Amino acid sequence: MGMDGITDNGTRSAGPPQDTVPLAASLRLAMGRIVRRLRQAHAVGDVSLSGVSVLNRLASGGPDSPGSLAGLERVRPQAMASILASLEQRGLVSRTPDPTDGRRAIVSVTGEGRAVLAERRSESVARLARALDEFTPQEREVLHTVLPLLDRLAERL
Repeated sequence: MGMDGITDNGTRSAGPPQDTVPLAASLRLAMGRIVRRLRQAHAVGDVSLSGVSVLNRLASGGPDSPGSLAGLERVRPQAMASILASLEQRGLVSRTPDPTDGRRAIVSVTGEGRAVLAERRSESVARLARALDEFTPQEREVLHTVLPLLDRLAERL
């Protein structure tokens, strides 16, 4: 069925399906394939997806506490501690004492962390761009119009 509500056989559909379960299953499958294929493109020992997410958050939002990062990333504090330890060991983040509360630490992305993000983003974007080159301009426009909905969906998960 096209975006205009016309089915492949030329008849007008009654509208979007009311049952969201099949749509959810299809989205999960498609997004899973995309993520897996992008993951496969990165070298063994590369920064994990959760590590990349934390680096992105620190690069865009600025320094933050491990507890706050755990909440934002929706992981347990112990899991965040493990992610941060791995990133710190590789020199991608640094910790400093919180100036307002010496018991807490503030985590910042380092220059090396920004470089890893830029390299990884560049590789992934290039790979996606090559794949999108095979789509028609109209198909790329459809994908572009769906992006805000996918962002909103990600925020609600």
